[in-house]
Amino acid sequence: MVVRPFAAKQVTAVAAAVAALLVLLAGRYGFHRDELYFLTAGEHLAWGYVDQPPLTPLLGRASTAVFGDSLTGLRVVPALICAASIALMALMARELGAGRQGQLLAACCAACSAFVLAVGHLLNTSTFDLLAWLAVCLPALRLLRTGDGRWWVALGAATGVALLNKDLVVLLAVALVPAVLAVGPRRVLRSWWPVAGLAVALVVALPNLWWQAAHGWPELTVAGGISDRDGAGNRLMFVPMQILYLSPVLVPVWAAGVRRLLRDRAVHWARPFAVAYPVICVAVIAVGGKPYYAFPLLLVLVAAGCEPLAQRVAARPRRGRVRFAAWLAFAAAVNVVITLPVLPARLVPVVNGIDAEQGEQIGWLELAEAAAGGWSAIPADRRGRAVIFTSNYGEAGALARYGPRHGLPAPYSGHMSLADWGPPPDTFDGPVLLLHPDGSAGVERYFTGCRVVARVDNGHGVANQEQHAPVLLCTGTTRPWSALWPELRHYS
Repeated sequence: MVVRPFAAKQVTAVAAAVAALLVLLAGRYGFHRDELYFLTAGEHLAWGYVDQPPLTPLLGRASTAVFGDSLTGLRVVPALICAASIALMALMARELGAGRQGQLLAACCAACSAFVLAVGHLLNTSTFDLLAWLAVCLPALRLLRTGDGRWWVALGAATGVALLNKDLVVLLAVALVPAVLAVGPRRVLRSWWPVAGLAVALVVALPNLWWQAAHGWPELTVAGGISDRDGAGNRLMFVPMQILYLSPVLVPVWAAGVRRLLRDRAVHWARPFAVAYPVICVAVIAVGGKPYYAFPLLLVLVAAGCEPLAQRVAARPRRGRVRFAAWLAFAAAVNVVITLPVLPARLVPVVNGIDAEQGEQIGWLELAEAAAGGWSAIPADRRGRAVIFTSNYGEAGALARYGPRHGLPAPYSGHMSLADWGPPPDTFDGPVLLLHPDGSAGVERYFTGCRVVARVDNGHGVANQEQHAPVLLCTGTTRPWSALWPELRHYS
């Protein structure tokens, strides 16, 4: 199969337009709870954390160092990663035989996707994970097409870097290798190059693997907690969310890609991707994982469908081509409204039911103000031995970010890796200012004499975890901090 020239100008234009839109909107609303956590983790750089490898906190620290310690500065890197993901989508379509129009369509499909836009807006582990999966899939496609075993080295390097961000890329290997054994081309497995690729991946990922092993593989504990807490809902919503992450408008492209990989002999070498996708879906459903875990591989199937669809569109009368372009524009507009901060904050409840991450960007300033109100209730002569304790990393990150302007000390928390950066000294036996989401009062049993002194109100009626959260002033702890800390640590 002939690989056609890359449509560099057209693809770059699409990727640059999306990146510009993301940067333009980056400063609206506020930090996401995960971003606040990553900023805090970036101040405690390590080869691993209990809930993630080191790359995302490192990217957050680098982004703010280069582009400014601000909301926009933090989100420049996600926007650039999103643009790179769009370009990789077009390159995969090219690898699958697409000409300039097919590559442009692939870039537009990625730009229209709700998931691609959402992760391009926020700094999250999923942001780089999408890019990493696509960066693994591209050399995998080249390997399958050419049979050149040297591509195993590039494949291993990309996998190793992906493992420094998230372990989910292991799912791709677990599904794709058996798919190659089942439907071919098996020749790519018949040499020492796969071993070389595996060695490269392990060498690149070794620092984090070593850290995880030394700490008892805490990421497995976190993953188990996610499955126990959200597994049933994740299974129920898996198929609908695959469609919503992509866009219902793009489902025909997805279907065309599957059909082409299974029937077209010109791309029979890429058939393992059509087999691997349902395998990954079954695996994710079985463990109760989040629906987006399988999404990057779905984009490969979309890329496969772009060339035949582009040819059909090109053969239509002008009116048909205009109608198709209008459908893509409609899909993009809907997903922009759902995933990006284009609505006034007071209207976020309209889309929050579809994309709850919108609401998680609102209310952190108000939370810090409520905490400051509670702190003011502590007599000045007792504040030197007082502690602010939060039940989750979002609250702790918000107080670490906004607390100093209100004269608040650094907060403590037992959530995820924040537990590793505590506990408070046992000499801090004064009052405790306690924050936890409304209705989650279990943590109060570790403290004495608690009373509500303030409540959080984001001012926009957005229903998120912290809306109406109580700020409690407690007289102290039931035991010294060092004795309580193992019980205060939690992963959910």
